[in-house]
Amino acid sequence: MSKVVIFGAGGRVGRAAVAEAVRRGHSVTAVVRDPAKYPDLDGGSGVTVVRGDATDPDAVARAAAGHDAAINASVRLDVSSEAYFTATAHALITGLREAGVGRLLVLGIATTLETAPGVRIMDDPQFPVEYRTFSQGHVVEFDLLATGAGPLDWLMVVPPMDLTPDAPATGHYLTAVDTVTGTGRISHADLAVALLDEIDTPKHHAVQLAVSH
Repeated sequence: MSKVVIFGAGGRVGRAAVAEAVRRGHSVTAVVRDPAKYPDLDGGSGVTVVRGDATDPDAVARAAAGHDAAINASVRLDVSSEAYFTATAHALITGLREAGVGRLLVLGIATTLETAPGVRIMDDPQFPVEYRTFSQGHVVEFDLLATGAGPLDWLMVVPPMDLTPDAPATGHYLTAVDTVTGTGRISHADLAVALLDEIDTPKHHAVQLAVSH
C-alpha cells in the first residue's frame, strides 16, 4: 500500500484518481482549496481531505509529507494558464522535494501532442487563439519540470480531447510518447487507471505520455 496525495481532488479527474487509488488499497490525501465544498470526498475509506494550494510550496510540502507519490489534477480558470501552471510547477518541485516525495504525475492537455514530427495540435494555424494560449500553460509547465525537477521522478500524463465522464473503467488503454494515439477518447475512470498504474509500476519518466482508448 502506498500513500498518495492528490491535488485538485475535487475535479472530475481528481475524483476518479481518488476512487481508483482507494480501490487499490492506497491511503489518499485529497487536497482541495475548500474542504467544505467536498463533504462527499471524505468517505472514511482511506481518504483524508485537507485544505491546500498547489501554487504554494509550503502548502504542498505540508500536504505531501509522508507520502510516496503525488498527482496534480488541479486547474484554475480565473487566472492565466501560463501563470497558474508556472506557479504549480515551481511549488510542486520545491514542496515535494522538501516533503521527500519521489514520484509526481501531472495532467497535460492533448493540444500539446504532435500529429507529425515537430507539429503539435496547437500549432495548426486554424487552432483557436484562446485555446492555444491555455495550452501554452502546459508547455511552460513541462519545460519547467524538464529543466528544474532535479531528482524528482515526474511524468506528464496527457488525455485525449474527448473525456467521457461516467463510463466505467475497462482497465485498457493505449499509450504513446509525445504523439496522438488511439481513438481520441478515454473515460475518466480509465485515465485514473493509467495514472495509478504509473504510480504502482512506473514505466515512463520525464515525458508526455499520451493515453487513449
